[in-house]
Amino acid sequence: MNAMSVRTQSSEQPAEAAHRAGFACFVGRPNAGKSTLTNALVGQKVAITANQPQTTRHTVRGIVHRPDAQLILVDTPGLHKPRTLLGERLNDVVRTTWAEVDVIGFCLPANEKIGPGDRFIAKELAGIRKSPKVAIVTKTDLVDSKTLAEQLIAIDQMGKELGIEWAQIVPVSATANKQVDLLADLLIPMLPEGPALYPEGDLTDEPEQIMIAEFIREAALEGVRDELPHSIAVVVEEMLPREDRPADKPLLDIHANVYIERPSQKGIIIGPKGKRLKEVGIKSRRQIEALLGTPVFLDLHVKVAKDWQRDPKQLRRLGF
Repeated sequence: MNAMSVRTQSSEQPAEAAHRAGFACFVGRPNAGKSTLTNALVGQKVAITANQPQTTRHTVRGIVHRPDAQLILVDTPGLHKPRTLLGERLNDVVRTTWAEVDVIGFCLPANEKIGPGDRFIAKELAGIRKSPKVAIVTKTDLVDSKTLAEQLIAIDQMGKELGIEWAQIVPVSATANKQVDLLADLLIPMLPEGPALYPEGDLTDEPEQIMIAEFIREAALEGVRDELPHSIAVVVEEMLPREDRPADKPLLDIHANVYIERPSQKGIIIGPKGKRLKEVGIKSRRQIEALLGTPVFLDLHVKVAKDWQRDPKQLRRLGF
C-alpha cells in the first residue's frame, strides 16, 4: 500500500491545485474494451464499439472535463500482427500515438488469460520510456473476485518480467460503471500542468463527418460480423442543409457510400428486398440526429471497392 503523507500550509488560504491538461491513450489487443471505456469516461458515445477486432479505424479523442483538469483520451486501433497494408498503417498510427501522449493505459480483459497478443503489446510498451503506464483490467463485471485477483497478479508479474513499472494497476467495468471515475482520478495527476486545450462542452475533435461514417459502419456491421468482419468502409460524400425549409424545421441531407470488397457481399449488406440496409439507415440516423441535434435525411448506397484493404490508392481515397 502507498504511504499517506500530510502537507500543511503556512498561509491561511489553502493553495489551489494547478490545472492539468494532457493526453492519455488506451492500448490493448482488439476487443480489450478500449472504446467502451472511452465512452464511459466521456459520458457520451464517441468511439465506435463492436464485438470484433479492427473496428476503431480513426484516432477518436474523447474529452473528460473536470474543474481542475482536462483529460483527452486518444482511442487507437488495436495493435496486432499485420496481415494487410491496412493492418500495417493501423499499427503505425498506434506507435505514433504512444510516442506523443502523457500517459498510456494498457487494457487487459479480466475474463481472458494473458495471451501472446497481450505480450506482443507489452514488449512494445516496454520500449517506451517517457510515458507512465497504467494497467487497466477491463470487464471486471464478467468474473468473480478470485479470477480478478489472479489476473491482477499475472499482470504485475508480466510487468516485472518485461521491465515495465506500472504506475497503477486498476480494475474497472465500463458497462457496470465501476471504478471509471477512480481511473480518471488516477490518470489526471500524471498529466502536465497547463490550461484546458479544448473549449468546455467539446467531447471530441473528430470531424462530424468521420463520426457519422463510424455510426453507419457500426450499424452496418451489426448481425454480419462473422461474414464481413472488417471489409466495410463508409465515406460520407456530402452533408447539405435542405433548401426551401423554414428556419424552425431544418433538414440535413447526408449522402454516404458503404464500400465492400466483393460483389458477393452486396446482398449481405442490403438484405432481402433492401430490409437490412433500411434498418442500418434507421439505426444510424437516430445516432446522427442525436449527435447533430437536427433532423436528418440519410441516403445510403452500397458500392464495391475491390480488395480495398490491400490497395494503397483505395486506402487513401477511403481516408486511411
